[in-house]
Amino acid sequence: MDLDIRMSDPDFWNDPERARNISQEATALKEAVEAHYSLIRRAEELYDYVSLAIEEGEISLLNELETQYKQLLEEVEKQEIRLLLSGEYDHCNAIITFHAGAGGTEAQDWAQMLIRMYTRWAERSGYTLVLMDLQPGDEAGVKSATFGVVGDLAYGYLKSEKGVHRLVRISPFDAAARRHTSFTAVDVMPELPEDVDIQINMDDVRVDYFRASGAGGQHVNKTSSAVRMTHIPTGIVVQCQNERSQLQNKEMCLKYLRAKLFELEQEKQAQLKAEIGGVHQAIEWGSQIRSYVFHPYNLVKDHRTNVETGNVQAVMDGDLDMFIEGYLQQEKNKKIAQPLA
Repeated sequence: MDLDIRMSDPDFWNDPERARNISQEATALKEAVEAHYSLIRRAEELYDYVSLAIEEGEISLLNELETQYKQLLEEVEKQEIRLLLSGEYDHCNAIITFHAGAGGTEAQDWAQMLIRMYTRWAERSGYTLVLMDLQPGDEAGVKSATFGVVGDLAYGYLKSEKGVHRLVRISPFDAAARRHTSFTAVDVMPELPEDVDIQINMDDVRVDYFRASGAGGQHVNKTSSAVRMTHIPTGIVVQCQNERSQLQNKEMCLKYLRAKLFELEQEKQAQLKAEIGGVHQAIEWGSQIRSYVFHPYNLVKDHRTNVETGNVQAVMDGDLDMFIEGYLQQEKNKKIAQPLA
């Protein structure tokens, strides 16, 4: 394998960041191949067991074998979903941000609920969340927050979650117990490998240092360790205050800025293609991708795929796979349906 040859080079670790990326890619590929052959072995073993049970008249074993068969099917489906994640940056870590919409405390509480939901999803999926920035709400909830999601294929899975998320419920902050609709925007970007060519001229970046606020203990408020970067040509602003040192926060900020500039370039390219093709699709605040209805009935529905469930509590506890898989299958079908150039 080409990657194994590159990793056997005596100078391989001279560039630690590049070496780390190649090692992660090689590990992911080996795991995918091993998972494939493991499924084949399990299917062959199960076939042999079923044949033997039928041959010897051990009908009592069929219920257990049927259970194993269903488990095997679930594993096959999971591997099929992983195979859909073939985008150039799908294997990358993800950067996910939350911005509460208009509505004050109600909207900020909804942003915090979404953060909890994605935290639960990440935990059950084996990912690590790293807090980069958090702006608490005035009375409750969160105004905005940024997290790094660390793990193989984090961006591939989470890219489906980018968009506006809508909540309908009886507000616990309304003394009259009226129904409220709240919005939170979720943005998802890949944490780009160092070899991706995103040029940042630091002369175009204003860097401000300030004292961190919010959660993080007393230490963060003693020094101006938090960092805010403003990319003057585009107006993009990013900040990080979670790390204890100014240098670490600056490094995290640069990663975040690279991701934002990459996202901006991708959006420009997509808009250009749409204009050339005569397709105009507005991207605006009110175009929610998913609705979470707590009242007058229980329903979570994805408006892009029509995948829905009445088990709202399970979704809020991180059970998002049905929506993620529905989106990935839809994107796959779109590609298949595209006419050949």
